[in-house]
Formats: sequence, structure tokens, C-alpha cells
Amino acid sequence: MYGYIRPGSSQPVWLFPLVVAVVLILSVLPLARLAVTGIAALANGGVWAVLGDPALWSATYYTLVTAILGTLISLVIGCAFAFLLTLTDIRGKGALSFLFVLPMMIPPQVTALAWVQMTGPSSPLLKALHIAPPMGSPQPLYSLSGIALLYGVQHAPLVYLALRSGLMSLPRDGVEAARLSGATNLRVFRDIILPLSLPGIIAGAAISFVSCTGNFGIPAILGIPASIYTLPTLIFTKFAAFTSRTFGDVALLSAIIAIIAVAGLAVQDRALRGRDYRVLGLSGATAAFEIGGWKFLLTPLLWLVLFFMLAAPFFALVAGALVPAYGVPFTFKTVTFNAFYEILFRQAVTRTAFANSLSLAAGTAVCLLAVTVLAAYALSRRRDALGRIVSSLIEIPYSMPGIVMAVSFILVFAAPIPILNVTLYGTIWIILIAYFSSFFAVSLKPVVSAFHQLDPALEEAARLSGAGFFRRLKDIIVPLIAPAAGASVILVFLIACNELTISALLWSAGTQTLGVAIYNLDDSGSSDLASALSVLVVLMVVFMMLLLELMAKRLPKGVVPWRS
Repeated sequence: MYGYIRPGSSQPVWLFPLVVAVVLILSVLPLARLAVTGIAALANGGVWAVLGDPALWSATYYTLVTAILGTLISLVIGCAFAFLLTLTDIRGKGALSFLFVLPMMIPPQVTALAWVQMTGPSSPLLKALHIAPPMGSPQPLYSLSGIALLYGVQHAPLVYLALRSGLMSLPRDGVEAARLSGATNLRVFRDIILPLSLPGIIAGAAISFVSCTGNFGIPAILGIPASIYTLPTLIFTKFAAFTSRTFGDVALLSAIIAIIAVAGLAVQDRALRGRDYRVLGLSGATAAFEIGGWKFLLTPLLWLVLFFMLAAPFFALVAGALVPAYGVPFTFKTVTFNAFYEILFRQAVTRTAFANSLSLAAGTAVCLLAVTVLAAYALSRRRDALGRIVSSLIEIPYSMPGIVMAVSFILVFAAPIPILNVTLYGTIWIILIAYFSSFFAVSLKPVVSAFHQLDPALEEAARLSGAGFFRRLKDIIVPLIAPAAGASVILVFLIACNELTISALLWSAGTQTLGVAIYNLDDSGSSDLASALSVLVVLMVVFMMLLLELMAKRLPKGVVPWRS
């Protein structure tokens, strides 16, 4: 046993080096390859050709403008929902929170397609209601403001979740003391709650900005038809027109996206520096405001906002799928299920996309879980700097824009793997490995939370009784973390199944995913088929979220994002 188990620890000596090796392959190697390619392009003078291209500066401008406006919109919506659902006695909090988080789980290209079907002169739903703008009117979403608006809708749940976690830890004794001193609710909110909420607000803004910067689905659907290219869509077009300079150009463009994202996070760090937000005393949701008669105004208002964020776009998407062509009014005479029949039974491409997305998502979720359990075991038992560094390296790929990670893996696997002489580029395996890298952090969080709640005495007693590591893992650890492991599988499956940004650059013939299929169908003019496929994807997302909701009571706190 000596040498197999680290002295004074239940952790095998090989475990942490294995975790480090996996992190080096999934996180360090692709980003290092991207950096090397960018430096090589810089040394060869390619950077001047990129910097001299007017398309770069217009794309950078559009990226920054839409990201900043989208972040502001997400802040307004997300903060309003967070304050009202966390601090007031408004009714229906559970349902409102569940529905508000839903847009974050829906693929951005589906969100964009649904809003396109809901607005403009060719909307089947608006035509059926006889409120469509006159024919020839421009589609208002094909603009910078349209892209920013959908960024705000898509990423408002990120602000909500970041702010809500901070609001749940507010010192209720401090709030009660202020009330007993005669402070009004407005004064308590302004002088106590709002200052203590700044970390959550700033963190939500930073997450939203980074997500807007790397979003591909929304500007691809709304921007490309209007010749508005952001940096992710510009990279996509660079690959579509492949030349000998493409790799160097996209490496530099990806570096610019990464710099913008890191700058956003740096602004967050600078805004919080020098401020002490530690609170003392009891915390919890009981620090709530009774809003009295205002609930009869605010409750319908929140449901109205959710109607326009979710229900109306979904109804428009269904209407677009049930008419024979885009622009045909939705009536009983025009209703047809041909699009759904075509998607499910006739179109080989969509059947392949379903099979690829489901198999990739399932493979990513299950394989990552096996690695995640070992990584969570190792990291939860380390309190040193090396453990913190490894944890940070796992987080980096998920925090980076997906387009950057896709380019990184293209650069790693564009050439055959040395010694093995095997080419992964153009196969489904490169997408799977990129998913491993990007969703490792998603898989890890619920399992780490479960490990932190385990009593180490159980495992220690088994170890002293002679049980080996794998025996303890099978008989003690895995049964106790099973609910969190199940949640990890569902979360990763849900996110991976609807992913577009990574697979948009990595797919080839026969490896299309659902996100790619929806984008290609809409791009080719088959909006009815794209709408039908999108409806099926939304229903699948809702089903998976309901599964998580049913499991919520058995899961560690914080695993299901929309629950307390």
C-alpha cells in the first residue's frame, strides 16, 4: 500500500499527476498552440496585413458596440428580476425563476430565428393577427440594435444568477436593524442592499460582456444578412474562404477576441479592487421586502416580460414551422406538418445532426463525468497553490469565447498527430475533444460541491479497514455523490447538445450538429425546416430542465441554477 497511497492522505500518488496531465492536454495545449501561431504570424509580418484590413476594424467596432449595449440590456432585465424574485414577497418565484433562466439554455441561433419569425413584415404570426408591418418594410432585427437586444435577452439570466447568489447572503440582521431604526424600504435598499450587491452586479456584467463578445449564433442569423460582421462571424467567413494565410489570420483575430474578453474581466477586477464587501451576521432570503399592493402591478409585469422573451417568440417559431413557406400567414387553411415530417423522416442531414448531437452530448457528459469524479476528489482534498492553479486552468476554456477554442483545436489537430500519424481534423472526434475542454468546468462544479459536503470520516474508516481506492470509490463515494453526478451529466448534455459556436468551425460533411443544421437550413432559405428543428430543440431543452427540477431536492445547493 505504501507508494500507492500518499502518506497521511487517502489520495493515490498517481491521481493528481493524472489530473494535471488531462488539464495540460485539454486547456494548456490548445491555447499555447494558438499563442504560438499568433506569434509566428506576427514574426512573419502577417499581423500588418490583418491590421490593415478595414473588415477587422469594422468587426471590432460592431463587436464592442453590440457587446456593450447587450450587456446594458442584460443588466437592466437581470437585475430587475434578481431584486424582485430574491428580496420581495412576490408570488410564483419558482416558476418565474425557472422560466427566466430558460433563454440561457436555448441555443442563441434558435433565439434569433424565433425573434425573426416574430417580427418584420413576413412574420407568419403577425400576418395571422393582421398587425404585420407593410411588405417592403425592413426587418428591424437585422441591425446593431437588434443584435444587442437579443444579446440582452440571451444573457440576462447570467446577470440574474450572479446577482442572486450575492443577494441570498445579505445580512438580514443588518437589514432588520435599519428597519428598527426607522429606515424606509427605499432607504434600506439604497444604503445597505445596493452597495452590498455591487459585486454580483459587476460580476454579472463581466460574464454577460464576455458571452456577448464570443456569441456566434445571434450575429450569424441577424448580422450576416445585413453585412454586419462581428469578430466571431468574421472568423467564420475567413474559414469559408480558406487560403494559405487563413490559420495565421484567424489566430490573430481569435487573440483579439480573447484580449477583449480578458479586458472585460480586468475591468471587473479593477472595479472591485480596494473594496471590502465582507458581511457579518445571519444571511438568507428572509431579508425580504413586503411590497403590499405593488405585487398586483409587478407580478403581471414580470409575466408580461417573460411572455415577450419566451412565449411570443416560441409561438412565432411554431407558426413558422407550420406554414409552407416564410411569409405565408398562419391560418387553419395554411397549417401543415410537412416541415416536421421532413425533418424527422426525410432529411438525412437532420437525422445525422440529431444522431451527432445526441451522441456527442452523451459521450461528452459520460466521459467527462469519469474524469470529473477523479479531478473533484483530488482538488477537493488539496488546499495548496498548485491545486488552485489547476482549478483555474480548468475554468479558462469555458470562460473563453467558443470561437477561440475552436480555432485552437483546429491548429492543434490540423496536421496528423505525431507518431500515431492519425488525423482528427474533419472528423467527429475533434468536436468531442473540444467539447471535453469547453465543458470540463461545467461538469466539475456540481461534483466538487458534493465532495465538499461529504464527511471524510466515512472514507477514512474504510481506508483504515483495508479498502483500496477503487473499492472506496465504488462503495462509498460514488453512491453519496450520485445525485450531483446525475445533475452534472444533465447539465453538460443540455449545453453540449445545443452548442453551435465550436462545431460551426469544426464540422465537416457527416459531422453536422443540431446547431449547425439549424443555421445551414436558415441560411439556405428553408426557414420552415429550421423553425421545425428549432421547436424540437426547445422542447428537448425544457424536458431536460424539468428533469433537473425533479432532482433538485436531492442535489447540493447551487447545482440547479434557478433554485435556492
